[in-house]
Amino acid sequence: MLAGYNVLGMAWRKAKRFDFFNEFFLMSVATIGAFSIGSYSEGVAVMVFYSIGEWFQDAAVDRAKRSIKALLDIRPDKVTVVRDGKTEVVNPKAVNVGDAIQVKAGEKVALDGVLISDVGTFNTAALTGESKPDTKRKGEAVFAGMINLDKVSDVEVTSLFTDSKLSKILEMVQDATARKSQTQLFISRFAKIYTPIVFALALLVCFVPYFFSNPYNFHEWFYRALVFLVISCPCALVVSIPLGYFGGIGLASRNGILFKGSNFLDVMTGINVVIMDKTGTLTKGVFKVQEVVAADGIDKTALVNHAAALEKNSTHPIARAVTEHAGKELELKAEGVEEISGHGLVGTVNGKTVHAGNAKLLKKYSISYPETIDGLVDTVVVLAIDGTYAGYITIADEIKKMLNRQLNRCTT
Repeated sequence: MLAGYNVLGMAWRKAKRFDFFNEFFLMSVATIGAFSIGSYSEGVAVMVFYSIGEWFQDAAVDRAKRSIKALLDIRPDKVTVVRDGKTEVVNPKAVNVGDAIQVKAGEKVALDGVLISDVGTFNTAALTGESKPDTKRKGEAVFAGMINLDKVSDVEVTSLFTDSKLSKILEMVQDATARKSQTQLFISRFAKIYTPIVFALALLVCFVPYFFSNPYNFHEWFYRALVFLVISCPCALVVSIPLGYFGGIGLASRNGILFKGSNFLDVMTGINVVIMDKTGTLTKGVFKVQEVVAADGIDKTALVNHAAALEKNSTHPIARAVTEHAGKELELKAEGVEEISGHGLVGTVNGKTVHAGNAKLLKKYSISYPETIDGLVDTVVVLAIDGTYAGYITIADEIKKMLNRQLNRCTT
């Protein structure tokens, strides 16, 4: 009874809905029949072997869900909330919509909201896979899972902890096993046809010999019909196919690959070409200076040093890339540095006014520059000294070494 409790219970629940053509009803009839003729060991074996298969399947599903949860559940368990002018560290679940929270540099955003501070820079890789920093301005949306890369940012909460985008993603991927593949759906359809055929054949095995066997031994032929039912149970299909898909989803999640459902595993079999569009997937996610292009009469080293002097006190990843490229022994110092939100920096270096930022910064100050800069795909820091274009620095991510070796093999 202990071994067959779940199977018998499932068969009864399905029978109440007039669903008799399933593997549970098939095994229940076989087991009850075996007990009725005294073949207890055979009846127990049917349930035990199926239960063992179910146990392995449940273990694989649990392991897959744990892997998915460990990969995605990066939501912080503490958050700094501002109430009545005072800060308080609380559990994110205790924060209400409309509350203001503080996110320090290096901290993860705990809840979805809108930025109250004038500007903030965030790493959105947890949500988008894009490691390039995203600069948000006052009134723009920020989401749970983003990492604050700059100074302290204030955020007004717009949704509860359980309603955040990251929580929804977690729920969606954890429910991946509910999305059945075509193979799994085929097994369900197959069972509705296969089961009544097996029952009909079992009845024939039991009663047809009555017309051809003399003397007819009902007990013997009933036993043979039950044996036919037992060996006809499609346990291998019922257990192995879902187990294979659940195991595949779990193994993929442990390697950082998330599938929304088993049906997408089937789609993968038809893929011949994979195109990656996310920084950090094929690259290191660390920004480095790729090229320094100086205008005529400007030394490249001097150009980098002027840019690094302005960027020295900034925590922005692009600023760090410039200062690291300039080296530790940076003699130039900037004074009166002013940050132009969404554009760049302006300051004085060695008595000269230096502009360092994107092309919009030079347009803002009516400084002309080569039009080719607008067509560059890398992140560009454009510089102007005393109102004259001085050059630009391109900054980009680096391809991972392992992938780089593979690409070199392909090209050779």
